[in-house]
Amino acid sequence: MKKNRTILFLIVTVSVFFSSCQQVIQLDLDTSVPHLVIQGNVYDQAGPYKVKISKTVNFDAANIYPAVTNATVTISDNAGLSEVLSQDTAGTYITSKLHGKVGRTYILTVNVDGKTYTASSTMPVPAEIDSIYYKNSLFGGSQLIALDFINPPNKENYYRIIHFINDKQATGFSIFSKNTSQAEKTSYAFMSTNPRDTTTTPKLKKGDKVAVWLECIDKGVFEYFRTANSEGGQNASPANPVSNISNGALGYFSACSVRKRQIVFQ
Repeated sequence: MKKNRTILFLIVTVSVFFSSCQQVIQLDLDTSVPHLVIQGNVYDQAGPYKVKISKTVNFDAANIYPAVTNATVTISDNAGLSEVLSQDTAGTYITSKLHGKVGRTYILTVNVDGKTYTASSTMPVPAEIDSIYYKNSLFGGSQLIALDFINPPNKENYYRIIHFINDKQATGFSIFSKNTSQAEKTSYAFMSTNPRDTTTTPKLKKGDKVAVWLECIDKGVFEYFRTANSEGGQNASPANPVSNISNGALGYFSACSVRKRQIVFQ
C-alpha cells in the first residue's frame, strides 16, 4: 500500500511539473511583429552592388519573405560620394556608378514607411590568395578545399569564405580571424558542399568547377556571421544574429575586399 501511494505521488508531481512548464514557455508566435530584413554588400570590385530588402513572416507561416518595394536606399562614403539606388527587381536595389575602395567607410541608409535604418562598414585591406588546391581530410577519405593567402600584419583580420560550384553558390560559409605581427602565408581548408546533391554528405564530382571567394570583412560584419553560423546565415527571423543595422532591422551591410580563385575538381 505504501508503495502504491509513492507511485501515485510521483505521477501527480510529474503532471503538475509539466503543466506548470507548459504555462511558462507558452509563446504567442502567430502574432509576431514583422521585422525588416536588409542584406547589402559593397566590394572592391566593379559593381553593380545589391541591397535586398524584405520582411519576416509569422513563425508558422511559409518560409517566403515578402519583398519591400517602397524603400529609398542610399549608399554614401566618408569621401563625400553618395548614390541613390534604383530598384531592379522586387525588393532588390542596385547601384549604377559606385565603386568600392579599400579603406573607405560606407554608410547605408534605408527609408521605409517613415522609418530610417542605417549601417556603416569599413572596407579592409585585402588578403592576396597565393594558391588553391585540394587536400585529404584527416577524418575519412573526403577532400577539402584549401587556400594559401597572405594575412596583412599588425591587426586583427576577419575573413569569410564562400564558394560556388558550377556558378551556383553552395550553402553555408566559413568565418575566422587572424592576427600576426608580420605579413605571412596562412592556410585554411574547408569542406565543400554541392548544392545539386541533397544527401547528407554531398560530394563533388569530376569536372565540377569550384570558385572560392576570400572576403576580408570588418568586425561588425564578422560578429553578424559568427552569431549566424549555426544556421549558415540563411534564415531571417526574430531569433537571428546580431545585426550592424540600426532601428531593429535584421541582416547586415558589408563593405569588404574580396579575392577570387577557381579550381576544377579532378
